[in-house]
Amino acid sequence: MEYRQLGRSGLRVSRLTMGTMTFGGKGWAKTVGDLGVSEARRLVDMCIDAGVNLIDTADVYSAGASEEIIGEILGGVRKNGTLIATKARFPMGEGPNDAGNSRYHLISACEASLKRMKTDVIDLYQVHEWDGQTPLEETLEALDTLVKHGKVRYVGCSNFSGWHIMKALGISEREHRERFVSQQIHYTLEARDAEFELLPISLDQGLGVLVWSPLAGGLLSGKHRRNQAAPEGTRQFAGWTEPPIRDEDRLWNIVETLVSVAESRNVSAAQVALAWLLGRQAVTSVIIGGRTEAQFKDNLAAAELKLSAEERKRLDDVSLPQLLYPYWHQRNTASDRLGEADLSLLGPHLNQ
Repeated sequence: MEYRQLGRSGLRVSRLTMGTMTFGGKGWAKTVGDLGVSEARRLVDMCIDAGVNLIDTADVYSAGASEEIIGEILGGVRKNGTLIATKARFPMGEGPNDAGNSRYHLISACEASLKRMKTDVIDLYQVHEWDGQTPLEETLEALDTLVKHGKVRYVGCSNFSGWHIMKALGISEREHRERFVSQQIHYTLEARDAEFELLPISLDQGLGVLVWSPLAGGLLSGKHRRNQAAPEGTRQFAGWTEPPIRDEDRLWNIVETLVSVAESRNVSAAQVALAWLLGRQAVTSVIIGGRTEAQFKDNLAAAELKLSAEERKRLDDVSLPQLLYPYWHQRNTASDRLGEADLSLLGPHLNQ
C-alpha cells in the first residue's frame, strides 16, 4: 500500500480509505447497508491487513450507529496506527441547535463522536457540508479550539464550493486558526465537476483530496449496463439518487469503455474506475465501501492496478467534461500563461 501526505500536513494516509456508511443500517442509511459489529469487524480487519490506515465515518451515518460500531471494533486499541476520520454538520436531533457548523453544535457533536467511538482523539475532523447561516469565523474558531484541547488532530471540509474553501483558508491565515488540511469530495469518471474549481484549489493551496462514492453509488461497478434494469440489491434498485445523472447516454458510454478496459486486463470495472481516480492529479485517497468481503477484496486490489497511458486516454476522452465559462475563454485566450493548477483542467482541452 502506498501512503501519501495529507495536504500540507505531516500526516500520511493510505491511498485507499475505508468508508463505513454501510455500518449500522438505521434510517436513510439502511438503503446503503446494515452491517453489524461482527460483519464490520471482518471488513475492518481485512482493510487494515491490506495496509489501509484511515477509516472514515460521520456522526449522521445511521444516526451514530456507524461510529458506535467503530468504537466497538477499535475503541482503546488502534491496530497498526489506524487513523479515524469523522464528520459533523447534519441533524443529530430535533433541537434548533442540533445541526450546522456553529460553535455550539460542532463542539457538542465532537464530544458525542468521541464517546461513541470510545477514543480520546479524532485524527481528522471534517465539517460535512457548508452552513451559510453560521459565520465561518465561528466555525473555524470552534475547530481550532478542538485541536488546541487535544480532541482533534487535523481538520478538513467536505462538499464545500471553491469560494467557500478559499474564504475559509483566508480566515484561517488572517486569524491564525487551524487550517483545513483536506477536502472530501465527490469525483468520478462520470462526475468530473470537481475539476473546475476544487482540484485546482487543492493543487494551488496544498489541500489533500479524499474522494467519496468513487463508483458513483455503484453505477461504475460494471453491474449496471445500458437498457438494463438496476440489479436487485444495489443502491439504484433501492431508489438511491446520488449522484444525479444528467446525461444517460454519456454514462453508458463511460461504462462500456470501463468494461472494455477491464475485460482486456481481466479485472473488474470497479478496479479500473478506482485506478483511474488514484492516478488523477491532486487525489490523495479514495474511499472504498461495500457490504461484503468480496466487494472490499475487489476494491482493495485497485491499489495495485496501474493503467497504461492509452487506457487512461480512452477513459479521459469518453468522460471529458465540456468547459464552462470562464474556462473556455481561458483556453482560447490565456493558454500562453497557465499555471499547474489551471492546466489540471485546461490541459486536455488545449489541443482540441
